[in-house]
Amino acid sequence: MSALASAGVAIAAALTLAGIVGVLHNRRAGVLRAGAVGAVGALSDEVGALGLSRNGPTIVHFTAEWCGPCAAVRRVVEQVCADLPQAAHVEIDMDADPAAARRLGVLSLPTTFIFDAEGRQRYRASGVPKAADLRAALAALLA
Repeated sequence: MSALASAGVAIAAALTLAGIVGVLHNRRAGVLRAGAVGAVGALSDEVGALGLSRNGPTIVHFTAEWCGPCAAVRRVVEQVCADLPQAAHVEIDMDADPAAARRLGVLSLPTTFIFDAEGRQRYRASGVPKAADLRAALAALLA
């Protein structure tokens, strides 16, 4: 096999692998996944530090001024919270509060969490979540 043909096969294989990785990554973007159902650190400290509600579920989303998709998350979350006033909303700027992002393992933006009234992380999504998914997750916590 010539060097040109080998290079072509290698390029085709790399592009195929990159395409598969891209499809798998996009399938997970914005999808709510069950979170670790444990309290976040010392509950009283974290509830205060993150601004979590003690009266119902709280949607926490991490944002940054330079994050384009974060504006879409803000609109979706505000729409859901308008429909479900029992749910609180906290927006944390990752650049202003990197310690909170580190505590929760935020590696990419936007990242959205749903915490229950006891401060336990129940759901997590990377990317822009769908309003229907947020409503369904919150409805389960409000029931």
